[in-house]
Amino acid sequence: MLRWTVNLNGRGGDYVAVTVGHKVYAIGGRNSNVNNSDQVEVKVFNTVSLRWRKLPPMTPGRKRNHEVPSMCCSHTAVLIEDVIYIWGGYPYCNVLYAFDVDAHRWFRPQVSGTVPTGRYYHSACVLGKVMYIHGGYNQTGYTNDMYKLDTTTMVWTLINTRGTPSPASSNHSATIIGTKMFVFGGYGGQHYNIFRVFDTETNHWLNTPSIQLLPEGRMYHSSFTYNGELYIFGGWKLMHFNDMWKFSPETFSWKKVETKGKGPPPTSRMCCCMVGDRIILFGGRQTTYDLFVLAFSPSLKTLCKLAVIQYGLEQSDLTHDIRWELAAMTTNSNNWNK
Repeated sequence: MLRWTVNLNGRGGDYVAVTVGHKVYAIGGRNSNVNNSDQVEVKVFNTVSLRWRKLPPMTPGRKRNHEVPSMCCSHTAVLIEDVIYIWGGYPYCNVLYAFDVDAHRWFRPQVSGTVPTGRYYHSACVLGKVMYIHGGYNQTGYTNDMYKLDTTTMVWTLINTRGTPSPASSNHSATIIGTKMFVFGGYGGQHYNIFRVFDTETNHWLNTPSIQLLPEGRMYHSSFTYNGELYIFGGWKLMHFNDMWKFSPETFSWKKVETKGKGPPPTSRMCCCMVGDRIILFGGRQTTYDLFVLAFSPSLKTLCKLAVIQYGLEQSDLTHDIRWELAAMTTNSNNWNK
């Protein structure tokens, strides 16, 4: 039973985010209080306390300023071991930056090989210690090329793929399940609902069976995996969506997913991070940029707390810990822009 359990106000859009333990690190984004010359923002959401905090700016010294990225958007972020790698972004950046989550320190790795052309609205995903970059919008237009970065050697490689690739596009999703990359949607002159599978072991775009039921074509949607299945949420095609779809690699079929509780309104470009059996969704392109939590298997305790909130039940006889948790679920964090 999928149920929306938390809805808190937030600020800012176009962030990228990764899960680190029970915390979510959000990087970059758009904010009316900053400009592109400012140092990139790093904000951390604690999924236990349900509170944001903004990390202080890094002061590396004059000789190392180039190691701290400027404020950016439309970039990508992935986590490999204890390092967050961000790459690309508007306008046509192709510099790799890294953030040590233990030391809270930025650095710029030395890379070699065939570095991808600068781009934004591309996709990035991870298999082991390898980051894959696919598609996006570069200075020549929409692309569907594929690169990988081996973070053990810091060597970039342009992959010579075989088979019929996904169309040249931006704002698609690319998600790893096992050793395969599943690419859906995007925009390249039209809104696609084309679904393609890339085998990272053979570098081959696979021939796949036809699918009778597909989500409507879209861009700016979110994607994640749970129990070996692919999920997409929201997106945009002349209007915003707030539907959720599930793809099963075993049956090679899509199914629309119904959820309970108050979820996000129609929106796009929401950050989507898996923490245990919960999905943290926030940001996006909507008026409030709210944060939502979707639980795949809400506990009886969580369901009871939701009933207390929904029906306004008396809380004075509850334990201090339960009252604190109820307050966290219903009180907005005021640290988002601090």
